[in-house]
Amino acid sequence: MAGTDGGGEDDDYMGDLSLFIPPEDSCSQKKKFGPKIQSPEAPKPKRPKGISWQEQRRLERERKQREEDERTMAGLEAAIPETNVGFRMLRQMGYTPGSVLGKGGAGPAEPVGLEIRRSRAGIGVISPQEEAARSNRATAERKRRREEELMAEFGSRQKTQWRSRRIVGDYREAEAALAQLENREVVEPPKEDGDEGKKQEEEEEEEEITEEDLHDILIKLRDEHHYCLYCGCKFESAEALAIDCPGPNEEDH
Repeated sequence: MAGTDGGGEDDDYMGDLSLFIPPEDSCSQKKKFGPKIQSPEAPKPKRPKGISWQEQRRLERERKQREEDERTMAGLEAAIPETNVGFRMLRQMGYTPGSVLGKGGAGPAEPVGLEIRRSRAGIGVISPQEEAARSNRATAERKRRREEELMAEFGSRQKTQWRSRRIVGDYREAEAALAQLENREVVEPPKEDGDEGKKQEEEEEEEEITEEDLHDILIKLRDEHHYCLYCGCKFESAEALAIDCPGPNEEDH
C-alpha cells in the first residue's frame, strides 16, 4: 500500500533526541573540562624585617589608639549642637551660650578638661613620663627662683654701693661748703690717672663715712650758717630756712 509505504518512509521525530539538545560551545567545553584557573588574590602585607609579630601588633594597637584619641579630642572641641537634648534643657532653664553655670554666676565657664589615660595603672598613679615632666618643671621653677634671688641680691648690693658712694660724695660737698662758710682753705687732692687714680678712689670708698656723719655735718650747716646743701643756698635766718627748705635730707627735696 502506498499510504502504508509512505508512512513507513517518514522519519520518527521522537526517535532522535539529539535534535532537541542545544549545541555546546567549544569555549564552554574548554571551561568545563579544561584546567581550573584561580583568580589572583590581593597580596598580603609583608612584615618589615627585624620586627616580630608581637611588636607589629603592638604598633598597630598604638596607632589605632592614637586615631581614637584624635577623634575623641576633635569631638570634644566641637560645640554641642542646639538640637542636643541636654542643651535644650539648659536653654529652657535660662542658660545662654558663653555664660557660667550655677546660681549667681559662681560656676565654671569652661567644662572640666579631659585627660585620656591608656595605662592600666590606678587613679592617682603617675606614669614615668609624667614624673619626669614634673621633675623638669620643678627644676626649672627652682632655677627661676634662684635667678630671681640672685638678681635681687645683686640689685640690693649695687644699691648699697651706690648709696655708700652717694653718702661719701655728699659729705665731701658738705665739708667743702662748711670750710668755705668758715673761711677756711679747702685742700683738694690732686687728680691722678691710671692705676693710682683707681687706687685713690678705692681708698675713698673704704673710708668709714656713715649716714650719721653726713647728718651731723648737714645739721651743723643748717644750725650755724643757715645753709642747705641740697637747696644750694644760704638763707637769711633760721625761720626762712625752716619755711623755704623742704628738709635736711636729700629725699625731702
